[in-house]
Amino acid sequence: MKLLVYGAGVCGSLFAVRMHEAGHDVSLLARGERLTALRRHGVQLAEGDSPAVGRVPVPVIEHSDNEYDLITVFVRTHQVDAVLESLADVQGDVLFLLNWAAGPETLGAAIGRERVLLGFPVKGGTMDGDVIRYPKSNFVTRRVAMPIGEPDGRTTPRLERIVETFRTAGINAKAEPQMDAWLRTHAAFEVPLGQAVHAAGGPVALADDPEAVRGMLHLMRQNLASMETPPVPRAFAALRALPQGLIVPALRRFLKSPPAVQSGLNDPSPAMAAELERLTEQLRAPAKAR
Repeated sequence: MKLLVYGAGVCGSLFAVRMHEAGHDVSLLARGERLTALRRHGVQLAEGDSPAVGRVPVPVIEHSDNEYDLITVFVRTHQVDAVLESLADVQGDVLFLLNWAAGPETLGAAIGRERVLLGFPVKGGTMDGDVIRYPKSNFVTRRVAMPIGEPDGRTTPRLERIVETFRTAGINAKAEPQMDAWLRTHAAFEVPLGQAVHAAGGPVALADDPEAVRGMLHLMRQNLASMETPPVPRAFAALRALPQGLIVPALRRFLKSPPAVQSGLNDPSPAMAAELERLTEQLRAPAKAR
């Protein structure tokens, strides 16, 4: 497979490494200082807090070719408009693996709706300078699958082909028939979580403030209630159905867990704030339209 990986952050780099090591023709698109670092050292990886850093020489480019079998996009929500403009004349199906609550229509309007697939990268890590630190693998994390779906929910030959290609490369992927609802549900949860963590100064600090966690839960419930479809996965319905006295302690435990502490929730960057702002706008848009 000739593959363009658009976005050389944590998720894009990890994905590019796995596909490159599986023998695919991978090009990792990067810009600025990240491009310079990748050309000099390759993708640098470390597990957890390990001092051992590996280097993988994934091919890196600054400008794309004209045609690919698949283009995977790993950028923040507020960066998508610029990506769409740059991909308008590049041939190939485009799999958007990112936070997105605006539906597939806006994506298809820019590059052609027949090219669009939706997904989400469930595994990530953090940037330590130019080194990507990814969480240690365990039984639970190995079972978490990366959802991918067609905008209309069909199980098409191209979706089956992509899922199988990823699985063969060691990436646990699955076809998700309600990918748009999945992304909207995730945003309904992610936006209050990210904003509350940022305001508190980190996930552990938020966990130590029960009142702030209750306020976060209230916003999550409001977002879920405003959705036009049931939440996906269905487990998120528990955020509305179960008593607050059960959910708040569970959220506090999650905020102190290694997955939360070692995730992008600890990112205080302006880019994170800009993404949350754009997702908030997307969540509010359906309500405004009604």
